[in-house]
Amino acid sequence: MGDYLVPATTYMAVGLMSGTSLDGIDAALVELKVDGKGDVHSCEQVKGVTVPFSAGRKEQIENAMDIERSNIRDICELNVVLGRDFAAAAERVVKESGRTMADIAFISSHGQTVYHMPETGATLQIGELSEIAKQTNVLTVGDFRPCDMSVGGEGAPLVPFVDHLLFRHQEKGRVLLNIGGMANVTLLSPASVSRPMIGGDTGPGNVLIDQCMAILTGGKHTYDRGGAYASAGQVDHLWLDNLIEGDSFLKKPLPKSTGRERYSREMAERLVEEGKSRGLSGEDITATISSYTVRSIRDAVTPFIGQLGLEDVFVGGGGAENHYLMEELGKELGMSVNRMEELGVSSEFKEAAVFAVLGLYRLKGRPNNAPEATGAKKLVSMGKVVLP
Repeated sequence: MGDYLVPATTYMAVGLMSGTSLDGIDAALVELKVDGKGDVHSCEQVKGVTVPFSAGRKEQIENAMDIERSNIRDICELNVVLGRDFAAAAERVVKESGRTMADIAFISSHGQTVYHMPETGATLQIGELSEIAKQTNVLTVGDFRPCDMSVGGEGAPLVPFVDHLLFRHQEKGRVLLNIGGMANVTLLSPASVSRPMIGGDTGPGNVLIDQCMAILTGGKHTYDRGGAYASAGQVDHLWLDNLIEGDSFLKKPLPKSTGRERYSREMAERLVEEGKSRGLSGEDITATISSYTVRSIRDAVTPFIGQLGLEDVFVGGGGAENHYLMEELGKELGMSVNRMEELGVSSEFKEAAVFAVLGLYRLKGRPNNAPEATGAKKLVSMGKVVLP
């Protein structure tokens, strides 16, 4: 497996992430502290920046994700272009921190998922690692998912490995929830008991809400800021029940993973038309689709509340900014729902920071997947390494 890093107790690294919401590239400059066993015991964010995608770049990525609009030439070119975008984001976060690239031990990139087919063991993340390494002149690691999938896993979610490492409480079970384009959970039992960790994607996060908002407002709004639109509407509970019942993904047990392949713009268009045919306002449609996200999370978590002693929920990702989602989750789960900041971590940049931790374990040749969350048959060290 190899050890690509000079032994140290502290590493400065950049984690890069672009999720299914397509908001842009999150870059987190973090200081990782390692104990005597080589395990990360602290991940302190030094600086975080989000580099938004231009309208043109976002359209390119959306086209690449759409089986009807994509083609191999465009995906090939986009892989290189996004690699340069990721490199620029890494350089920007380092510069804004007052440091130089010479201070950075490595860069770790999740890349941009354009298609994910766990049922066939196939996935594709683009954002060429060689472009990142050569432009920044920094050791780079990325493309994590395929290695987990090669041993029977779904390749997602990858965050639970780090959640278990850094956020397990001695006496309380915790729900670590990320609401990005998709929503995924890590369910952690108290450290004082020997119960398993469980994780996986729960279903749509912001993706359908965002797309419905764009359709309903003619592109004026691409997300529901603060959940204000949903808060002004009324949920159509009969329609919501039908949507939940008709979604076969929600019936699958954890671990599982999904993406825009299922929760697509075409699905959002159908939902908007169906909502209008039921005489619902835009606010009512948004409230119902937002509750779709809440219900899918609740239904995934509830069976494990007693088993794992779950008491608190900590939310990261863009959904942490949506007051409607946060309040409804509290009601549905009957738990305290908090932002990741309560654990000393940025809600906005948590996932980018996570990939820095995953990258360190790969560069040390150590396992960094969580079979309890991906369904993999064994532990593996995920990621591909590119020298500068």
